[in-house]
Amino acid sequence: MVRKVATQKSIEERRDQAEALQASIGEQVEQLRQSEQWTRFLQFAQAFHAYSLNNVLLILSQNPTATRVAGFRKWLELGRQVRKGEKSIKIFGYRERKVTDEDDQNEAVDVLGTGERVVRYFPILSVFDQSQTDPTDPEAGDPTQLAQQLHCEDPAGILEAVTDYLTGQGWTVTREHISGSANGYTTTDGTRRVVIDAALSPAQAAKTGLHEAAHVILHAAEDHAEYIAHRGIRETEAESVAYVVAGILGLDTTSYSIGYVAGWSHGEADTIRSTAARVLKTAHTLADAITADVEASAA
Repeated sequence: MVRKVATQKSIEERRDQAEALQASIGEQVEQLRQSEQWTRFLQFAQAFHAYSLNNVLLILSQNPTATRVAGFRKWLELGRQVRKGEKSIKIFGYRERKVTDEDDQNEAVDVLGTGERVVRYFPILSVFDQSQTDPTDPEAGDPTQLAQQLHCEDPAGILEAVTDYLTGQGWTVTREHISGSANGYTTTDGTRRVVIDAALSPAQAAKTGLHEAAHVILHAAEDHAEYIAHRGIRETEAESVAYVVAGILGLDTTSYSIGYVAGWSHGEADTIRSTAARVLKTAHTLADAITADVEASAA
């Protein structure tokens, strides 16, 4: 028997509540932008190099849950220490140097028509994800903690309903240990797996299940490179759907979802507004799929 969340709300009531919840995301993100917490987060985020799409694909092929990467010394500058024994992520760097007599002249290029010729090369660099580091001063606080984990129960059985929905769509849902800071992930290699961290509280696991279900509905058929190129928008969409559907079902995920959306959208209201139509359509689809009208069920 497929498990669903019992609700006494009509479809029209759910639609109205979904619109109100989605609209509130932008308002709450704007409030967060006025806080000292956001200032600290922004200063931290701006310290990172913007990697090419090829390097981002390389990073995620080695660590699918990576969010921010930097070299060993850079992490020290940012007040974090790479843990002993952590395996580095390999990416391509970029260097150029002036041509010498020993160089192959065919490999040299002119620099912007100046007549100065250089050789360009791409050394292998080692970087580490933030999840592989710890603060050097734990009492200083973590500027990246915009999203606070949920520590309550899932009395409505949201995770069970989401699991049955995804299973019915041909996906496998498992609870496993996930190293690093990710709460869950959806595979993009054709295996159709959704993995949720086994250590999460019931409420956080339910929210994560909704988030991953949104990825399945919105992004599963998408080319992987396309997803990576627009990762901020995709994560904004998925978490917004999770927040809206959870809210409809009586689970308040504000303390986690607003910070998560703010981080991935860079706090830009335009990004949140531009995703509204897709978010609401997906939220309606998911909410309708995992809820059962109480009166209809009793009949």
